[in-house]
Amino acid sequence: MAQYEILLPKMGESVAEATIIRWEKNEGDSIAIDDVLVEIATDKVDSEVPSPVAGKLLKHLFSENDIAKVGDVIAIIETETATNINQQKNIDDSNITTTPNVDNIENIVPQLEQQIENVKGLIGYDGGKFYSPLVKSMAQEEGITLQQLDTIVGTGAENRVTKTDLLNYINQTDTPNIIPEKPNLNQHKTQVDYNAGTDEIIEMDRMRKIIANHMVMSLHTAPHVTSFIEADVTNIVKWRNKIKTSFEKKEGIKITFTPIFVEAVAKALKDLPMVNVSTNGTQIIKKKNINIGMATALPSGNLIVPVIKNADQLSLLGINKTVNDLATRARNNKLQPDEVQGGTFTLTNLGAFGNIMGTPIINQPQVAILAVGVIQKKPAVLETDFGDVIAIRHKMYLSMSYDHRVVDGSLGGLFIKKVADYLEAWDINRIV
Repeated sequence: MAQYEILLPKMGESVAEATIIRWEKNEGDSIAIDDVLVEIATDKVDSEVPSPVAGKLLKHLFSENDIAKVGDVIAIIETETATNINQQKNIDDSNITTTPNVDNIENIVPQLEQQIENVKGLIGYDGGKFYSPLVKSMAQEEGITLQQLDTIVGTGAENRVTKTDLLNYINQTDTPNIIPEKPNLNQHKTQVDYNAGTDEIIEMDRMRKIIANHMVMSLHTAPHVTSFIEADVTNIVKWRNKIKTSFEKKEGIKITFTPIFVEAVAKALKDLPMVNVSTNGTQIIKKKNINIGMATALPSGNLIVPVIKNADQLSLLGINKTVNDLATRARNNKLQPDEVQGGTFTLTNLGAFGNIMGTPIINQPQVAILAVGVIQKKPAVLETDFGDVIAIRHKMYLSMSYDHRVVDGSLGGLFIKKVADYLEAWDINRIV
């Protein structure tokens, strides 16, 4: 008999650790190849780790809610083959079944690893007590020093300070930049009027709790302003109706409106790069890449934001393929961690639900989010060489929320107008 080490697999370039959520196999259980051993959670996604070997599970080396680093041995399996304990093959990312987790929205700080050294200096890190990049980044934003961090009693593995510990500390002190305390999501159980047993009490799932906290944090962090504009997208509708059948036959996928919106946003961000920024305290970080997040509704009713990287460098066909691929894999729980991070601007399509407009909440640490409404036929006044006429046109509202700390009304208004201009100037004879 031999022993086989199960390592915590790599789950993306910027993912260094994960929390053990639930062991699916107990010590002493028989294990078949590809049996799910454990469910883990990172800042990006929830994942199920399969076993690469068959045998008997001898030992868990981490308990539930413990934090393990990538490459740590998390379990040992006894096998019948003479497998060397140190010869475990690397588990490829494609073997990990991922469940989207919008904790990634809360924890996405683009190019975070490049900023870690800056964070260390700002909070006085001296290589002593370990703090995760997320905790250090939050501490930096709140002006919390290393000495203050050292006074916080950690509840994580090996007494590490967790995000929740830091939030609780901030809410108990008079720091100038208070993050709102996470709501007690179980409190309603004792306060709700059960109405003689006719009301149904539904506990939020983990993703919904994360979304709720992220939305509260975003509204608290950024003063939101929303601008609106109506765009005439008649040429786009006619163009799509003309080419959609031949396009699907040629490419094997549908041509949708979303890639067209993404292209217009990418062009506008290139024209007005001060919307393609994030904030870090009093610093404005101007982003080199244009990475557009695409808010995607999941079958569970929750939400995730896969990112179209370098959207300005893609052709319309390339954007369309990327949009279709990300949306499909998001709904089938197949996204990889790197595909839900690094966004610099977010687009959400309210028109898919028949809504004409909305006031979306900014996806931190970005500074703006654009919502597109449903396309409707409307009577409109057109100017012609023979005078004004009334015609039936396809119209759509755009609404953009932006962080008024760094984006003023003039820039916000110019940006949304530029997006509308790109849409209205669509070439009806364009070839994809």
